[in-house]
Amino acid sequence: MSDVTYDVIIVGAGPTGLAAALYTSRDRQKTLILEKFMPGGQINSTDRIENYPGIERIDGPGLIEQMQKQAVNFGTEIKNGCGVTRLEKLQDSNIAVYCDDDKYIGRVVILAPGSVYRKLGIPGEEEFAGSGVSYCGTCDAPFFKGKQVVAVGGGNTAVEETLHLTKFADKVTMIHRRDEFRASKILVEELLEKANEPNSNLIIKYSTVATAIGGEGKVQSVKLKNVKSDKEEDYPCDGVFIFIGMVPNTGFLKGFVELTDNGFIKCDFAYLRTNVPGVFVAGDCRVGAAMQLATAAGDGVVAAMMLKQYFRDANWWNQQVSDVLGPGGR
Repeated sequence: MSDVTYDVIIVGAGPTGLAAALYTSRDRQKTLILEKFMPGGQINSTDRIENYPGIERIDGPGLIEQMQKQAVNFGTEIKNGCGVTRLEKLQDSNIAVYCDDDKYIGRVVILAPGSVYRKLGIPGEEEFAGSGVSYCGTCDAPFFKGKQVVAVGGGNTAVEETLHLTKFADKVTMIHRRDEFRASKILVEELLEKANEPNSNLIIKYSTVATAIGGEGKVQSVKLKNVKSDKEEDYPCDGVFIFIGMVPNTGFLKGFVELTDNGFIKCDFAYLRTNVPGVFVAGDCRVGAAMQLATAAGDGVVAAMMLKQYFRDANWWNQQVSDVLGPGGR
């Protein structure tokens, strides 16, 4: 057990946590980041970032290296290989954060454990991740200009991202395992209108799943299966976009903060406060997150700025949380 009481403990050293740490450390708050693996999270697997403001092009590890250096230079302490297992609110209003047998005490905690893309779990998916397999159309669609791609999914995000892909790719084939989409009616209408345009570059295949992704060095095809007829085909393409949801890394928080049925952390959207006094949330693990690099970093900054008001007058702050969130959060 550490005998140090930190001003701020941040769970997660992705772009969100590092951005928060930069601000808290620069504000002379004693800051500790607890990271399960190594700094970076999902962004480490990205080889081209072109939509982060002020940086024309950089890879994920390069950006994380710079963010980590900035935070450490201002005094941030980072403990890698420290997976948080539970949190506890103490009688003195501080918060205990446990990593197996290790215990750390903080006046405030920022939860930034992030999330992971839900995977199909088919052959070739891991092999071609970053080389033709993508989980973010907003991020990667421009790289497929003039190409042929397959989009997988049926929810709101899948429809929105597929429509975005049609602005860049020559041909977009959307597959969905059911006979109708789960997305909202207005989005489905827009999707079908696009597919029915003369010479449309959008094709929709219902009752269809992907069973394997193939290629040599890059994606060249995907094996598609009709779930009704069991008929399979090798479908030529240059990329596969998988839009089947996110899984937040919040299992260790059950019973501590309010979570949605899908595990996302409920919060007050303006101030990123949870229903537990002194506990903030930022990044892809929270309800309403935009799931973009820039907004993830921005969330970290907002949380770092907001916790200063909590330090000034915790009693007042807690009353505002109760008024806004109510007993069950949102």
